[in-house]
Formats: sequence, C-alpha cells, structure tokens
Amino acid sequence: MQFDLQNLPEDFSLLRQIILDLLSTVKAHEQRIERLKHQLQQLQRYQFGRKSERVALEQLLFQYAGLDTEAVAAEEPVEEAREAEPQFEPETSPKRKKNGHGRSALPEHLPRHRVEYPLAEAECRCQSCGETLEKIGEEVTQQLEYQPASFHVVEHVRIKYACKRCEGNVVVSEMPPQPIDKGLPGPGLLAHVLVSKYADHLPLHRLEGIFERNGVGVSRQTMCDWVKASARLLEPLYEAMKREVLASKVVGTDDTPVPVQELGRDRTRKGRIWVYVGDGEHEHTVYDYTPTRNKEGPREFLEGYEGYLQADAYPGYAGLYADGRVIEVGCWAHARRKFYEAQLSDRERALVALAYIRQLYQVEKKAQALSAEQRRALRQEKARAVLQGFKAWLDRQQLEVLPKSPMGEAIGYAQAQWKALGRYLEDGDLAIDNNAAERALRKVVIGRKNYLFYGSDAGGKRAAIIYSLIASCKRHGLDPFAYLRDILSRLPSHSIQNLPELFPSHWKAEQTPLASAAA
Repeated sequence: MQFDLQNLPEDFSLLRQIILDLLSTVKAHEQRIERLKHQLQQLQRYQFGRKSERVALEQLLFQYAGLDTEAVAAEEPVEEAREAEPQFEPETSPKRKKNGHGRSALPEHLPRHRVEYPLAEAECRCQSCGETLEKIGEEVTQQLEYQPASFHVVEHVRIKYACKRCEGNVVVSEMPPQPIDKGLPGPGLLAHVLVSKYADHLPLHRLEGIFERNGVGVSRQTMCDWVKASARLLEPLYEAMKREVLASKVVGTDDTPVPVQELGRDRTRKGRIWVYVGDGEHEHTVYDYTPTRNKEGPREFLEGYEGYLQADAYPGYAGLYADGRVIEVGCWAHARRKFYEAQLSDRERALVALAYIRQLYQVEKKAQALSAEQRRALRQEKARAVLQGFKAWLDRQQLEVLPKSPMGEAIGYAQAQWKALGRYLEDGDLAIDNNAAERALRKVVIGRKNYLFYGSDAGGKRAAIIYSLIASCKRHGLDPFAYLRDILSRLPSHSIQNLPELFPSHWKAEQTPLASAAA
C-alpha cells in the first residue's frame, strides 16, 4: 500500500483508517518474517545441527522455577493443585557405562582355526644344562579374521531310469519346487540380494560390482527380476501377516514420503510408505505403499479394523474415527517436537511446556515393568495431575501468543489433540507415544538416501512386502538372511492354509530347539 505523503487526507477518521491498515500490514509482514525465520532455522538444524531433541534437565528446572502456578491453584483445590505442579525428581535410570577401549571377547560360536608356532629344534635345548625342553603349556592370542562371502554351484541331479527289456519307459526323478522355476538363483542367493537391498540399504548397482569382484557377472536388471519374483512368492505370507496385525487391540501407524520414478516425466514424484505396528499379541510390523498420501490408503488397509489407532494428527484418519469402531490415540512425541522447535522463537514458554511433558515421561519410566492394570493405575494417580496442570497452563498461554507463531501452532496442536493425547491414561496397553512406528520407518528413510527412488509404484509395493518380513525378523531378534533363505525354499511347496507356520514368531519357536540341540 503506497501513499502520497505530500497529499495526505485531512479527514481524521480517514487518517485513522490508513494508520490501522498500515499497522495491520506491518503485523502481517512481521508474522510472515517470523514464520520464514523459523522455517530457515529448522532447515539449518535438520541439515547441520543435531537431530536429538533432548533438553538438559537443568534448563527445565531453571525455567520451571519461575513458573506462575497461582492460576492453577485458584481453579483447583490446594491438594490437587500441588499434585498438578511438576515435581522434578532425580533420574532413576542407571548411568550409561562409558565405552572402554578394552577388547571384548570374541563370540564362542565362531569357528577356530589353530595355528601353532613351535620352537626350532636348535632352540629346544636348555641354555644351562643342554637338556631337551618339554612342553608345559601354551599362550593363545586370538585374532579376528574375515573371508569374503563366496559363491558355489549346486548341481540338482535328476536320475533317469529305463526298462532294459522294453528299451523304453524312461522315468526321470522329480526336482523339488524352487523359488524361481528354472531360475538361476538358489534361495540363499535370493535371500542375500533381498537382505542387502532392504536391510543393509545396498543399491543393486553396488551389489552388481561386489559380485563382479567375486568373479560372477549378474546384472542389476537380472537382480531386479529376482526381487520381483521373490516379492510375488512372499506376498501371500505378507497378506497373512497383515490380517494378524489387524487383529491387534492397538495398532501404531506412521508414514513417510518416497521418491518414485514415472515414465514420461523428467523428475520423480512422491509416493508414500505407511507402517502398521501390531501389539504384543500380534508381533508383526507391516508396511504398505500408496502412490499418494490420499486418505483412501489407510482407509483401505484398515478396512474392518476395530480397536485403538495410535497416529499423528493427519486429517486423513478422521474418517476412520467417525463411527467409533476405531479409537484415536495421540502421540506425545509429536506434540513435544512442536514445542521443542518453538524454542527458537519463544524459549521461555517452550521450556515450561517441555518440563510438563518430561513429567509424563518420568511416570512412564516407572511404569515400564508393571502390568497393564498397574500401569493404568499409576498413570491415573500421577500423570493425570500433570495433565491437568499442563492443560490449565496451555489455556492461559493460548490467549497471549499469536496463533500463527511457532508457539501458537504448538499450543494449538496440543489443544486440538488433547482428548487423543490423554487417551493413553484409559488403558495400560496403550503407549504414551508412537515412537515404535517412527523407529520402524527409519530403514525406509535410510534406504531412500542410498537407492534414491523406486522405479515404479509396483516397486514400492514390492518394497513394502520385503520390508515387512525384515522388520518383523528384527522385532523377534532373527537373522533375516537365515529366515528368508529357509522361507524361500519352503514357500513353493507350502500349503497356503498353513502360512502362519512361517511367521517370524513361529519360525523362531521352531528353530530354538534345533539350535539348542546343535549347541
């Protein structure tokens, strides 16, 4: 808005309106500048700063020392108000041991190759009397050695039989079904390719180079075909695991973008990988791929599900909560992150909010080893009071901060999600945050930094299938290579009705007696 300073109107009301318009414009510009500064600071932190959101306890204590709690005390009885005030307690967790420089013992299961160094015959005489020295013991120095992975060829020999009298009636013995019919790779090689790409985040072109150094030429396109065939073979097992996850009482979910190549375009577009974490009775971690972040993705995956869904505040989930079959559970880690990021523009309020949230997590530390019912009782006794104090503080601060500021948005998020954020108090089987789902997405994030993009939507779907099996292996402490090698050899002839026998949890129970017997 521009004005001719030489010809300003003399009408007072018109001048007043011009001033108000100018002030409004300045305020809008200031808010925009603050938002842009906040975005720039966050980008700088993501790019160059530390990723941890940890805040020193001393800072929270110092900030909380000046917190005015009179308003809280005025609204509630004195006893309850005192409970509502966060009381900082000393850390109960044991101090982390410092990493020493000593050498740790080598694993017992590794094979040993003994190399002896006897004395030369001339040195086996006593220097005093000339008597022959006798062996009285030995000193053993262990050295860890490495031999690169090796290839070998398995010759499947089908024996031919014929009748000598008839000089005919030739019969050939049958060969067991293979993961890829008439294909070159055995189950061990397929498992190695899958684990290298989806567990170790190794792009196929790098794996191609590793194979060449071992004297075996396998193109990345051939390996891509192997991945495609393996995912097709594993898909029924994946679908069975998905059904198990949907039988959970609590499902945690989150999503992350992934670049996808599309024919006819000179750049990638964004697809989406979603993760669904089953509860303790259904210990599977299952991924899903969708071409967009449309609400239809989670709606189709969770069709028929009834129970708790712990997620962020993505609006696409709202339709799932409408009929009450799916109950929303909020995530305090998401809420905390917004206050942590608001420190750059409003440190005083941010530290007070982080102090309250810290109290909620201190209650969870004490509740870790308890049963679900005991955990619920402890939360009702301790965490509910902290939440009451925090809610009263949020209500007061909401009247003082700008809604579009980082602190205003953090407070607005917490207020809008308050019912969902407090739902974990109702049931001891619920978690305070959705960190399990966030951790499960890390392998996807690390992977996309290495292989850069998926070749197609079909490639994203294949990745979701293989990620599901590898993540579920990790959840049960299994070696994904050993698991996949065995499963890929058994699936071609395995009954589809008995697929649960191949779940990582069942496979682990099946292998434990064998490992014990071998030991």
